[in-house]
Amino acid sequence: MTRDICVIVPTIREYECVRAYAENAREHGFDLDRLEFVLVTEDFCETESMETMLDEEGLAGEVFDGTAREQWYREQGIAEYEHLVPAASHAETSFGLLYLWANDFEYGFFIDDDTLPHPDYDFFGRHMANLAYEGEVTSVSSDEQWVNVLYQNVDDHDLYPRGYPYSAMDESVEVGTEHVDDVVASQGLWTNVPDLDAVRILMDGDLQGQAETRLDASDYGEDFVAAEGQYLTVCSMNLAFRREVVPAFYQLPMDDNPWDVGRFDDIWSGVFLKRACDVLGKQVYNGAPLCEHNKAPRSTFGDLNNEVPALELNEHVWEIVDGAGADADSYARVFEAMADALVETDVDYENDEFLTFVGEHMHDWLDALETLEPGTTAAEAAPADD
Repeated sequence: MTRDICVIVPTIREYECVRAYAENAREHGFDLDRLEFVLVTEDFCETESMETMLDEEGLAGEVFDGTAREQWYREQGIAEYEHLVPAASHAETSFGLLYLWANDFEYGFFIDDDTLPHPDYDFFGRHMANLAYEGEVTSVSSDEQWVNVLYQNVDDHDLYPRGYPYSAMDESVEVGTEHVDDVVASQGLWTNVPDLDAVRILMDGDLQGQAETRLDASDYGEDFVAAEGQYLTVCSMNLAFRREVVPAFYQLPMDDNPWDVGRFDDIWSGVFLKRACDVLGKQVYNGAPLCEHNKAPRSTFGDLNNEVPALELNEHVWEIVDGAGADADSYARVFEAMADALVETDVDYENDEFLTFVGEHMHDWLDALETLEPGTTAAEAAPADD
């Protein structure tokens, strides 16, 4: 079968997780020849050991440290867009998106290196089945226009995931069903350490960046989508997606910016993706396959320092883009409209200049994709579902 899936793994230490995902594929009969692994790392990491691991597992793939990324940008003629991917940041997953785009992969996976697949799930197969799913599915909404992806057992654990607005808590939830026929992203959820922000971790009584409360498979029920017009947190630790979403799925420029904003790359990109999906009639599927999240101990206050500069912005960024690109006919046009909304917004929030910074980078993202594959994001490009 054609190699059509790009598996993007940002890693600086726990790269051996790749072996577990490869073994899961073998055990469940998933064709490893469909996969190409892209390990995004740094010059100070064990790049040769990573390459050896891929060889030992018989996996196609490449390892890109900082030097290798710079060379790739030059070879592709996009060195002027190198600033889009911050070094030593989780947001360097955007490099994987550029690689996917340049090499015509039809599907992408994000896997964090502190996760492991659950043996009961065919990890790759289940995600691919989710992307192909057509039929009835549980649909969730709330009176706050936000869906807590941990809603199913919230009465017991009282958890809200990283990036969920504080102003949208204590929402009234409605659960129904809807027909889906165009799933473009599959978000798998997680057991063990929940994906929380630093404030919530502190409230849970943990100073080591994890959480005292832990999750298991019983905390989840049926798979679901967030209804049209509703937002949700999208965590990139366990995620599959179609190539078509890449123009609207840039992982935002975190950590290396004048405001020291971090930790919102996948959260805000998920907001923008959901807006694009609502405009274009697409869906984000949530639930299985679960992964085991084994977040390493680290200072909760370190994460807090990264999050505080944008905590107020996170309460409002979704409101700024909500309604943008209503008449757009492609992901690129919706993304462009959201970028314009961020650049042009006149608000008085802490570090509000960061919104302009993000919007400008979003425009550059579309230009970089256009350089890699001319005609794919230009104004005359075909609608996303053509």
